[in-house]
Amino acid sequence: MSENSDQDSRGLRRVTEDTSATSSDSTPSPLQPQESLQRVRFSTEVGRPGSLDTIAPSSSAQGLRNEAQSATNPGSVTSPRKRSRGYSLRRQLFFRNTHGQSDDGVQSEGAVHGALIARSNSNDWVELRNLEKKSSPVLKRLASGGTYDGKRWGAFRANGIPFLWAQKHYTPFRDKVISLCVEIKKTILRTHELPPSKDGRRIPLNAERKDVLIDERTGHHYVNNIIRSSRYTVWNFLPRQLFAQFSKLANFYFLCVSILQMIPRLSTTGTYTTFVPLIFFISLSMFKEGYDDYRRYKLDKSENGRDAQVFAPQTAESSTNASIIDLVPWKTTSWKDIRVGDIVQLERDDWVPADLLIIHSKGEHGIAYIETMALDGETNLKSKQALPIIAEQCDALEKLAAFRAEIVVEDPNPDLYKFEGKVNIGEDTKPLTGNQVIYRGSILRNTPSMIGMVIFSGEETKIRMNANKNPRTKAPALQALVNKIVIMIVIFVISLAVFNSVSYQFWREDTEQISWYLINGTVAFFHVLASYVIMFNTLIPLSLYVMLEMIKVAQMFLLNDIDMYHEETNTPFEARTSTINEDCGQVSYIFSDKTGTLTDNSMLFRKLSVGGHAWLHDLDIQNEAGTVKLKHKRRKSKGKGRSIEGHRKSSVAFYRSGDPSSEMPQNTRKSMGDVASPRPPLLPHKTSLEGLLEREDSLRRKSSTITRRPQLSTLDLLEYLKTHPHTLFARKARFFLLSIALCHTCLPEVDKEDGSIEYQAASPDEVALVRAAQELGYIAIERQFNSITIRSFPNGTDGEPLIEVYEILDVIEFSSKRKRMTIIIRLPNKRICIFSKGADSTMIELLQLRELAKSKAREVERRASIRKSLEAQEVIRRNSVHRPNIGGRPSIGGPSRASTNLSRRRSVRNELALDELLRYKERDADAISHGNESTYSRPSAQYGARHSIAFGDVPNMPLDRDVDGDIVDENLAADDARVFERCFAQVNHFATEGLRTLLYGHRFIEEQEYQVWKNIYTEATTSLVDRTSAVERAAEIIERDFELTGATAIEDKLQKGVPEAIEKLRRAGIKLWMLTGDKRETAINIGRSCRLIKDCSTITILHQDDVSIAETIKSAISDIYEQKVAHGVVVIDGGTLVMVESDEVLKSLFFEIAVLTDSVICCRASPSQKAHLVKTIRTKVQKSVTLAIGDGANDIAMIQEAHVGVGIAGKEGHQAARASDYSMAQFRFLLKFLLVHGRWNYVRTTKYTLCTFWKEILFYLTQASFQRFNGYTGSSLYEPWSLSMFNTLFTSLPVLFIGIFEKDLAASTLLAVPELYNYGQLNRGFSFRIYFGWMLLGVSQSMLAYFLMYRLYAPRLMVDQSVFAMGCLTFSVCVTVISSKIQLIEMHNKSIAAAISFVLSVGGWFLWNIILSSVYTHNVIHNVKGSFLHHFGADLSWWLVYIFSVSACLLLDVLFIAIRVAFLPTDVDDFRELEKSRVMRQRFEEAASDELQQGWSTSKKPSLKEKEILDRPGDIEEGRSKRDGGVEEIVARKLGNVGT
Repeated sequence: MSENSDQDSRGLRRVTEDTSATSSDSTPSPLQPQESLQRVRFSTEVGRPGSLDTIAPSSSAQGLRNEAQSATNPGSVTSPRKRSRGYSLRRQLFFRNTHGQSDDGVQSEGAVHGALIARSNSNDWVELRNLEKKSSPVLKRLASGGTYDGKRWGAFRANGIPFLWAQKHYTPFRDKVISLCVEIKKTILRTHELPPSKDGRRIPLNAERKDVLIDERTGHHYVNNIIRSSRYTVWNFLPRQLFAQFSKLANFYFLCVSILQMIPRLSTTGTYTTFVPLIFFISLSMFKEGYDDYRRYKLDKSENGRDAQVFAPQTAESSTNASIIDLVPWKTTSWKDIRVGDIVQLERDDWVPADLLIIHSKGEHGIAYIETMALDGETNLKSKQALPIIAEQCDALEKLAAFRAEIVVEDPNPDLYKFEGKVNIGEDTKPLTGNQVIYRGSILRNTPSMIGMVIFSGEETKIRMNANKNPRTKAPALQALVNKIVIMIVIFVISLAVFNSVSYQFWREDTEQISWYLINGTVAFFHVLASYVIMFNTLIPLSLYVMLEMIKVAQMFLLNDIDMYHEETNTPFEARTSTINEDCGQVSYIFSDKTGTLTDNSMLFRKLSVGGHAWLHDLDIQNEAGTVKLKHKRRKSKGKGRSIEGHRKSSVAFYRSGDPSSEMPQNTRKSMGDVASPRPPLLPHKTSLEGLLEREDSLRRKSSTITRRPQLSTLDLLEYLKTHPHTLFARKARFFLLSIALCHTCLPEVDKEDGSIEYQAASPDEVALVRAAQELGYIAIERQFNSITIRSFPNGTDGEPLIEVYEILDVIEFSSKRKRMTIIIRLPNKRICIFSKGADSTMIELLQLRELAKSKAREVERRASIRKSLEAQEVIRRNSVHRPNIGGRPSIGGPSRASTNLSRRRSVRNELALDELLRYKERDADAISHGNESTYSRPSAQYGARHSIAFGDVPNMPLDRDVDGDIVDENLAADDARVFERCFAQVNHFATEGLRTLLYGHRFIEEQEYQVWKNIYTEATTSLVDRTSAVERAAEIIERDFELTGATAIEDKLQKGVPEAIEKLRRAGIKLWMLTGDKRETAINIGRSCRLIKDCSTITILHQDDVSIAETIKSAISDIYEQKVAHGVVVIDGGTLVMVESDEVLKSLFFEIAVLTDSVICCRASPSQKAHLVKTIRTKVQKSVTLAIGDGANDIAMIQEAHVGVGIAGKEGHQAARASDYSMAQFRFLLKFLLVHGRWNYVRTTKYTLCTFWKEILFYLTQASFQRFNGYTGSSLYEPWSLSMFNTLFTSLPVLFIGIFEKDLAASTLLAVPELYNYGQLNRGFSFRIYFGWMLLGVSQSMLAYFLMYRLYAPRLMVDQSVFAMGCLTFSVCVTVISSKIQLIEMHNKSIAAAISFVLSVGGWFLWNIILSSVYTHNVIHNVKGSFLHHFGADLSWWLVYIFSVSACLLLDVLFIAIRVAFLPTDVDDFRELEKSRVMRQRFEEAASDELQQGWSTSKKPSLKEKEILDRPGDIEEGRSKRDGGVEEIVARKLGNVGT
């Protein structure tokens, strides 16, 4: 504001000086060049006098003289006595206009205005341009140089007040109104921002304090420790729910109709017939929503009621009059009763109840190890430590009670990675950092106990500050479209009512006024209009939303699927809401946490490389062998002589994991993903599909005898070491295993009961390494401060163990900068050896033969780059070859393609054509490299196919391996160059699989060298200045000239089925983002292992240190548009995201590439950043439905922000599950949840909505047709009681049953062909086009039903020609057509429910007529009494017309469907046809067997005869990858696009 005032003042002074100079000099002297006037003028074609285009260059001086004269005029706007000195000249001119002080009229005003604008400074022009964005069209054209005539110029001065003046004066008032609304909202939601404290939060550390502390920001007590994940409170439930309910336009519409009905003498259908049901239905919906939230409240109450130990010392007087502390000073207190300033004690494995400042820890060296997976997703334990000055004075309870200090910390904020504070002890002040603080949601690990003081509680803790305090009320995406249709129907109802009301006026003049029996019967126009509105208001049925709520509740119970039950943890799928069921069938983005959601929170040693040979550590895999799995759904055999041996003829097939003849052993690791092996050659055509499949089986049985060399296991390594103990390779391998057992910081713990050893460490990677060494015969059984004891078995496990003590001289710990860890050991033979492990890029630089190693590493990278480039080019080629032409309907697996002709459609459905469709093909781009292995093969390819974490991943690979003695090339172990090349290539291969790799190196040193270095290192560790850098410099002296010992690969174990689930979700058109708080390297590794990142992927890493980040993004976007990217992945971290959010250009670029690319990985992201990303995609990407899934408290915010929130009830607790809409135990369950149940619920909901609108149009338009024949008087064709029961009794069951039980395709088909999921993503079930098609059908059938009755039954001299007989006939036709169409034509899942619905609806209608005919008493308007039983009901012609009308309506429906299927078939039509083939159903079941296994196997266990067949090689089914490949080929060939 001050800047604008300064600009105005400068402009004023300049103009004043100019005018003064003009008045003192008689000769004009233009102060501005003429070009300036032309440049800024508003128009060049204004055809009115006084406009700027009439000011010639020669007249510019005259214009300035006029300005000077006005400056000297006392009444002039520029006169000092008439204007405020603080206003600019232009603003003062507008101010004059406001008071009507125009002296020269519009013409002079325009001239002066144009001249002054020309003379104004550039800042004023910029201001005008900025206002142009928010101004009226007049000002926009004015600022851009548009043309205005006198009328438009007058519009510029609306009501005599110029727009700019109004803009400046109206804005403050508008801002006040907006701020008032914001304040009201904050008051309701209780989200007022508190002012910052003066010098931070001051908390006295006083164990004997009794009073409750006061928050200086509020003047009240600090917030309690109660957390709330429920969406509502007692105060906001009613207003938020009323807003949510009436945001459904149908409810608002009925509210308006009910108000009209309650006006006396206006309604012909009763006073409260709409209002009472409306209130009841809304109350029912609110009750359901409240009950769902009440369940969340109970779960919150359970967490708030957990117990904690709070320090509450009680003093007692002893005989010496000295105060002593009670022997039990700890008081059990609920979490909700913990307050700021309380001192809390945690035991091992306890959850942290609030944000605590560590006072004392009983861990080694005072360190407390904290697990923060629920906060940031990191699996590594964080080491926290109290300030020494505090820990020393609080190591005993007496000292703790007597200790006094003042803790000063920052105000509550959501930053998890930054903490500032200090502690005042007497006059001494020490700083506090994040190393002394632990946050709520963490777990104390590997530490006996710890004491801390509460600094933040409840909703002010870090984790809750990152949560969404007021989660939005979720509404289904379909509701917006329904609301638009409701608006259309309201307009249609009003139009129909107006049309009939106007028609009544004409009829009144033509007929009513000349009819003596209608004298004084005229009705006012408004009354007729209102009666028609009330008559036709049920075109939007009152039960639309209520019936939908009932359907959704039933759908919610059907979600309790056995296939989504996790037996190991006894965790079923649980739906916590039913509001958004249909959204689950439209998901286009999934935002997933990493730790605990994709991964299993466990690290496993998976592979090692030593002496140039790679070995698989698969002991855990072999323990899982021997399971039996179904491959098809069980079906009853038809015929007694049918043999079970013919597996293609039988309906049941099995394969056993670990069976040598099985092509898909189920003991294989699923965490790294499988890739199909090369397919057998194509078969010649046969006359039938079953014959083709039999020949394929025969060929596969023959190919199964081909000998493959298995991937070698660590068991083979141990066997080789036992049989060849003295070779060079054996010595290297044993020394490498010893290195793994020594180079770590793990602490062994021996269980006293069974003697087993457990290892505790800050990093789970180290635990995995030490456990692997234990399994391979080198067991760390004890560790002291300066020694480690190893038990080994040099003579095998049957021989005597050898126990040796190794002296630990020094440990140089791992740091993110050094990327390595080193330990110096004195071996039992007194030699000193340095063992080091670290990242390959770091360790290569430290090798003795570093130049040779670097050259080999570059060569390996070059070959890998070429291979990946070839794979990417092949994927791009495949995409381009199968890229569809523009036009036609969208097809499965890709964009729209040209529509196929009818003959091709018929050929596709022919079994003879399925020969081509079932040809085997590589399933994924990752499998392309098989064809290139001869040129750019990986060294590990000699042991099996790529992406093999276990040998079992390769089809036909047996578990029982017969390994000969020549498995190791001893010459290779002696060649350093070849060892480097093979080792680096294997490490590259391990990393590609998503494994965490480490290189090990060692070097022997002399005693003298060690002692010299020891002095340097001791000095560095005791330095008071820059100690960290000094230690790093000292480490560099000793960490050099290493020999390459070997390499290890650790797997961050994925949950079962994660890679397969992600692949199918990708095929379903769903983009998956991984949002994690973990490090970038870890996130990328997991991305590779779960197939989020492929070998052919182009990874774009965005980092805040990149000065050309914008150019990087633009280049990536350009490559995507130019189709140079086979598969794109963007990686960004939280810090970079903050920078991107602060720059609008970067922000727009980032979200553009994020939407274009295939996957996004966001690492080091805080919970609030996760939620912000979800919200941005939800709000910015049109028609997108987002799903967020996580298992920790740090995922709650994004779960609540997404359209659909899914919580994993996992190892991080149940916080996310409590706050979610749906909870499950495993990520893989998303497949059936989304692809099957989500899609079914979308189909059911859309079918229900369409059928509901259709039946209302069909029925109530007969009423509109009848109005022409009763003089548009509003008379009803139907008896009132029957009319009121239409939606309730006679047509409710059909729409209810189709909304609950409809299944357009089988679950196996939907899982085998994920591309069918785009049915909901593309809104193919409900759109304006589909709606109008249904309404056209409804109008046509309505006309048929009415006019067939009117032309065939009404004109004839029948037994009964009353209005009731005609209405009953039309009513009967409508009810029958509705039930027949919905249950027999639209519902594809035919069951007993359809028959029950039809019988109850149609039979109930005729039973109603029988009852009505018997008991009806008010026989005045309609002749009801006895009519159905004795009059028209006994007339054969009435029944003939009824049958003919129903047949005509249904025939019209079938005709519409036949034409659509013939010329505009959909994917659903095609796959329904395919499902009719038993062989195709089996093929789909094979591809979906993993997801449906649990449901199939619970019904019946395999018989003994079936188990015997498992041992016959000829009857074993092909592997899963082959099954999926065949199904995907079906999709690709059939619909013109190969899935890639």
